[in-house]
Amino acid sequence: MPPFVTIERRGRVALLTLNRPDSLNAIGTHRDCLDLVEAIESLIDDRSISAAVLTGAGRAFSAGGNLKAMRERNGIGPLEQPDSTRHNYRRGVQRITHAFMACEVPLIAAVNGHAVGLGCDLACLCDIRLAAESAKFSASFIKVGIVPGDGGAWSLQRVVGYSTAARMFLTGDRYSAQEALGFGLVDTVVPDERLLPEALDLAQRIAANPARALRLTKRLLREAQTQRMSEILELSAAYQALAHETADHTEALDAFLEKREPVFRGE
Repeated sequence: MPPFVTIERRGRVALLTLNRPDSLNAIGTHRDCLDLVEAIESLIDDRSISAAVLTGAGRAFSAGGNLKAMRERNGIGPLEQPDSTRHNYRRGVQRITHAFMACEVPLIAAVNGHAVGLGCDLACLCDIRLAAESAKFSASFIKVGIVPGDGGAWSLQRVVGYSTAARMFLTGDRYSAQEALGFGLVDTVVPDERLLPEALDLAQRIAANPARALRLTKRLLREAQTQRMSEILELSAAYQALAHETADHTEALDAFLEKREPVFRGE
């Protein structure tokens, strides 16, 4: 079986594709989870990558968890008893969440088709979300009698606010791309055929900036989600001290004063 995630490099941009179109890119096994974790960790380790796009093969971004495996108790969900199930979540879908939160490379979700349950939460773990006109979103855990076990209760409300997140989780309703745009779940809606070109163009514009400052900025944004202003000011001063010593910062200053385009080398 091919890997759950394929990676294609386009200059300083990586294109990550969830690659189970026959199952609408549902995540059903620990191998699926590990493939996604390893793909994200490979971005962290590759200093030549400055931005990444995450999308799904076929007609869906991700249908979330695999309900057949859930019923048979042989996948990433319930096992023979509650303590085993709790550990199963920790070593499966929650490892994905940890990997996304640790990733300092800017991530863009290009949501094609359905983003359901875990699939919707994956999009929320990215920094920016673009949706095709045909995209559909649902935090549908309640519809199968469970809670978001992947950390979605934390990530979704940081994207759309508490009240909208509560409405999504407590009703399990499905929303169109335009509805998702209206309450801030996605940043842009584009025609289906323009989704990947638009996402890659945005990624290239991000990646054209100084690589080290990009990673520091992303980390600062993540830390600012949970820390106090006084703590962020201290962290900002520390990160700024690092940024001032980079070669790309010097090049940016020289290019501005010399009225020319800068040539950044990621140094």
